[in-house]
Amino acid sequence: MRIGVPKEIKNNEFRVGLLPSAVRELTHAGHSVAVETGAGAGIGYGDEQYRAAGATIEADAAPIFAAAELIVKVKEPQPAECRRLRPGQVLFTYLHLAPDPEQARLLCASGATAIAYETVTDRSGGLPLLAPMSEIAGRMAIQVGAVALQKSHGGAGVLLGGVPGVLPGKVVVLGGGVVGTHAARMAMGLGADVTVFDKSLARLAALEERFGPQLKTAYALRETMEAAVAAADLVIGAVLIAGAAAPKLVRRAQLATMRPGSVLVDVAIDQGGCFETSHPTTHDAPTFVVDGVVHYCVANMPGGVARSAAQALNNATLPYVLALAAKGWEQALAEDAGFAQGLNIHAGRITHPAVAAALASG
Repeated sequence: MRIGVPKEIKNNEFRVGLLPSAVRELTHAGHSVAVETGAGAGIGYGDEQYRAAGATIEADAAPIFAAAELIVKVKEPQPAECRRLRPGQVLFTYLHLAPDPEQARLLCASGATAIAYETVTDRSGGLPLLAPMSEIAGRMAIQVGAVALQKSHGGAGVLLGGVPGVLPGKVVVLGGGVVGTHAARMAMGLGADVTVFDKSLARLAALEERFGPQLKTAYALRETMEAAVAAADLVIGAVLIAGAAAPKLVRRAQLATMRPGSVLVDVAIDQGGCFETSHPTTHDAPTFVVDGVVHYCVANMPGGVARSAAQALNNATLPYVLALAAKGWEQALAEDAGFAQGLNIHAGRITHPAVAAALASG
């Protein structure tokens, strides 16, 4: 199969769909891989490394989109990329279509088959291609939140870990899944006072078993969450409904109850955000302030640690890319029901029920 890897063009996105090590696996299996020049340069992978792995290097994205049967990316295609896709071509990348009707319209118009990393499932119902980025985003949420709390960044000037004689900062994590678990781990590592909310008692029990009494857990009742958010220094939005828009857990009226300079980090922003006042930001301008509360809503958070993120993502996606290349998308998805959950768009229509419902209600 002819596989194409264009350079990512989203703001400050330095990850790459395939690393040289992944290219080598594909070329060893008899497939051809074309990579746009400089696609991996931002994270230390030069064109010569790709050539050594068996790839051909193209000067720009046009010939890659024109010739490839399978396009492998990281982030959702930008409008110019959508317009380069064609019927019969397969796109494999993160899509996050629920809050993005324009991307959905352009992908449908292209006639291409679009398979989304974030809705592929495994045998246990987990999200194996979203998990590595969720792990990174959860850990980063505390890192960026701690910086945003600094007075020079608009925050209240709170040190999450405190010091002897000074209480630690209070961190509230809304959602106990992969993002929430890793956020809690990082926050506790800094010495913060951490509470995780979730609607699954089994999940809360597992978190308590894993982390012990240092971690506080609470069932996600509205009254309890509102009180915790009001007292928090840092709130992490970590909820996810696969393929669907994120629920709004913090309304604007609640910001008035929070201390000025407290921070909201919305990790769910790719799916529309779980704070009513959220809107996507970039690594160039990551924060904004509403009613005295700092919001961090970068839509490609793991891109901030692009080398680590690209390595983790390739580890997860390579077996699926190999299956697509060896079998074609129809057979690969027919043989793996979890992989089939990744199919979001085919032949001009939205095929994933949750995505379709979210776009219809939006």
